[in-house]
Amino acid sequence: MIRTAKWITSPRDAEQAVYTYSKNFSISKDIARATLYASAIGVYTPYINEKRIGRGVLAPGWTSYQNRVQYQTYDITELIGKDNCLEIGVGQGWAVGYIGYLGTNHFSADHVSLIASVELEYKNGDRELIVTDESWSVYTSRVTFAEIYHGETVDMTAPVEFVGHAKPSEVNTSLVEQMGEWVTEQERLSPISVFTTPKGERIVDFGQNLTGYVELKIKAPRGSRIVIRHAEVLDKNGNFYNENYRTARNEMTYVCSGGEDIFKPQYSFQGFRYIKLCEYPSDQINKDCFCAISVHSDMKRTGYFTCGNDKINQLYHNILWGQKGNYLDVPTDCPQRDERLGWTGDAQVFFRAGAINYDVEKFFQKWLGDVALEQRADGSVIGVVPAALKVPRNRVSAGWGDVACIIPWGLYVNYGNKELLREHFPMMKKWVDYMHSAGREEFLWLDGNHYGDWLAIDGGEDSYVGATSTDMIASAYFAYSTSLLVKAGEVLGEDMTEYRELYRKVRGAFREYFMEGGMPKQDIPFTLPPPSFHAQEDSCGHGITQTGISLILHFGLCEESERETLANKLVELIKQYGMRMSTGFIGTPYIMHALSDNGYTDVAYELLFQEKSPSWLYSVCHGATTMWEHWNSIKEDGSFWSTDMNSFNHYAYGAVFDWIFGVACGIKACEYGPAYKFVSISPHPDKRLGFANASIDTRNGSIRVNWYYKEDKVYYEIYLPKGVTANLTLPSGYKQTLDGGNYFFTE
Repeated sequence: MIRTAKWITSPRDAEQAVYTYSKNFSISKDIARATLYASAIGVYTPYINEKRIGRGVLAPGWTSYQNRVQYQTYDITELIGKDNCLEIGVGQGWAVGYIGYLGTNHFSADHVSLIASVELEYKNGDRELIVTDESWSVYTSRVTFAEIYHGETVDMTAPVEFVGHAKPSEVNTSLVEQMGEWVTEQERLSPISVFTTPKGERIVDFGQNLTGYVELKIKAPRGSRIVIRHAEVLDKNGNFYNENYRTARNEMTYVCSGGEDIFKPQYSFQGFRYIKLCEYPSDQINKDCFCAISVHSDMKRTGYFTCGNDKINQLYHNILWGQKGNYLDVPTDCPQRDERLGWTGDAQVFFRAGAINYDVEKFFQKWLGDVALEQRADGSVIGVVPAALKVPRNRVSAGWGDVACIIPWGLYVNYGNKELLREHFPMMKKWVDYMHSAGREEFLWLDGNHYGDWLAIDGGEDSYVGATSTDMIASAYFAYSTSLLVKAGEVLGEDMTEYRELYRKVRGAFREYFMEGGMPKQDIPFTLPPPSFHAQEDSCGHGITQTGISLILHFGLCEESERETLANKLVELIKQYGMRMSTGFIGTPYIMHALSDNGYTDVAYELLFQEKSPSWLYSVCHGATTMWEHWNSIKEDGSFWSTDMNSFNHYAYGAVFDWIFGVACGIKACEYGPAYKFVSISPHPDKRLGFANASIDTRNGSIRVNWYYKEDKVYYEIYLPKGVTANLTLPSGYKQTLDGGNYFFTE
């Protein structure tokens, strides 16, 4: 019904203010059902008779606006009266406002637009449509400023004035019914303290870094101002710190009405733990007036984990909150600075952990649709989807573009949806074909403009790119994605003869070019990345790195006879680095598996429990409540690694939970029995964990594995739903095939 409506816009340039589009209508018959359909180029908030419609926020969400925009459907039957006023506020949002860290404004459109219709179904069978057109009135609103990055200004003393009637708006995109999960308000957090910093700043601490906004209830004299700024951390002296937000102001300004006011954003969101009260109408601060509201896609929680080690439990807590904060309609890199973009590399490295914690099938079905729509004619996939960066930042990089193969295959393994795999198969094929043609050698990807092992420590203290050869990483992913394409094609019944042969040649070329005597070469010719990456001149050209060996082992680019030597070398490199990792975004998701799959689970555990940087527990020991972008975002002396690239809510390194759940707890989905129809149960206990309880709600029921120690014995409790088959392997080597039921074992 929405397609019979017209796109409309304000007769006056709204700039950064929110305008309200209004329509009055009356009903003289008995209503059976009333339905609102709405969408916008921008972000909209619907009301009828001054009552908020629906639970969703930041609608219609973020899509590839040039290709499609979602519309939402609302049942408003219970809200309809005899005389009605429908009002829809529209702000700039992602489509029109400032987006991307290059200062891009109006990336997808130069003005906001609205489309809506109300379908009235009467009890006598009659129907009536009320649609957006030139008869709608446009008013100013009390939201006088709204930007995703910069926050909002709400002035309760501002007059609401009639601007004129709406005018037609030319919008060239497709309307599609809501595909992703709704973005909704979730947890509500009360402050844990209110205090004054050494600089005299008044701070409210919510105790948790989160994505969302603050709700404030207050009664203050008319015209009183409240100005709030946000921060994730305090500096080493305990003062307010938000330099890592770069140009994003994250500022809320409220002007009080004189009565009881409730303020919260409707057209923006922030990433924060602390707020600073830059202006406040009272010397006394009642913390009960403040509430932080977490906002993210409304996904169903599926995975659960707890153990006997408090620091590992806190790490898991941080992983969960990092996922919630960055699964806000698109899988973003961070929620606070002037970025918050759908970085493809971050999405793929964390996907396996993310699909354990939550049911992400619908979430990624929507986003991958945009990846496919924005895939270029040559098959390349840019680093950010939806596009929000102008050339040359819209670069094509290995490990980032490979999202086109890694997540579609991961979705199939986790949820078993063959039709969804079929939908994404052309995108997978085009990406592999692109890699086949991208390099100067037919079966290698050389000289690309890659992100490399992003933020790896081995690249040097101030480097963004690690020491591992970017050509080696790119060619390894070429082989890996080709292997996933072959698997997908075989599941779908496609003839994969050509791509099986391509994989054989790519793997062979990789081994010939990058390896010698079963070991990667140490020095590999390379091209320096752009100066803005701060790469050191001796970085980006090595093969014998923790990341290089981990990729070779995990991607199967070595012969079986070479595995032992490679794994031994990996352990040697870890020991040389003080029993720590030196990996970045590319190597970290695989290093633990490379160790445990090759006889070194004990070393993997050493990395898990390491507390010196770089390690997962370093941030935990320094008070983190979400995952950090950089291993030592806060240094030992309390200073910060960087102001430019230093998010304290960046989920990529949370990929370790895939290992905790799949190896330490021992629950792994099997490719030959997707959706956990067939599983591998192979727990690896460690006394430092104390015990481990893990479960996951799958398409085939709930699976649980618990293990715990009693003196020198380990006890295992396993539950499988009916119809699920598991291949059990215990540390002693004991093996058994299990069907649905409860099982108990002791070793």
